[in-house]
Amino acid sequence: RLFATSGLAPLFISQRQLLPIVQGGMGVGVSAHRLAGTVASLGDMGTIASVDLRHHHTDLVERTKQLPIGPGSKETIDAANLEALRREIARAKAISGGRGLIAVNVMKALNAYASSVRTALESGADAIVVGAGLPLDLPDLARDFPAAGLVPILSDARGVQLIVRKWERKQRMPAAIVIEHPAHAGGHLGATRLSDVHDDRFEFDVVLPAVQAFLRG
Repeated sequence: RLFATSGLAPLFISQRQLLPIVQGGMGVGVSAHRLAGTVASLGDMGTIASVDLRHHHTDLVERTKQLPIGPGSKETIDAANLEALRREIARAKAISGGRGLIAVNVMKALNAYASSVRTALESGADAIVVGAGLPLDLPDLARDFPAAGLVPILSDARGVQLIVRKWERKQRMPAAIVIEHPAHAGGHLGATRLSDVHDDRFEFDVVLPAVQAFLRG
């Protein structure tokens, strides 16, 4: 009924038919279970941003406040954030009622990247979206979850080609690819120098035709 009234073509990710509306991951703590679960409940893709979710949980805040500086404190904070991620996924899926898709956005550049990916998949996330770096190892981390959609965030055709070719050797292909321009995404992907942020190679009218040609070839 939603498709009939929308007039939109469906989006297929992780063997699910969705309305082609994707809620992006907004950290720290903006994209949590209420937003992602509600978006998914409407037949769309809702996304939980994995960064520092402990602030949504009073007991986890109490557990991690006033910690001394040191590696032990970091371990406690990381553990609290992973516990928060488990809770947020469970609550989002409860809100969605089995509709739509619940994804988790994880930044490759973070130290907790691998543990966040594994925790999200073990907790029932339908898809993993990764930006802020090339997730060449994502198929390895998700090997035990073949039904989960893996979605890299990239900024140029060269990055797309690299990911697809590397992942193909691991017998896994992206469920979707997000194209972001470094100038519109905080400059934290694609460009290694500030002077490159506005390079013409990142323009959508350059990147999108090149990516389409590569995928069709």
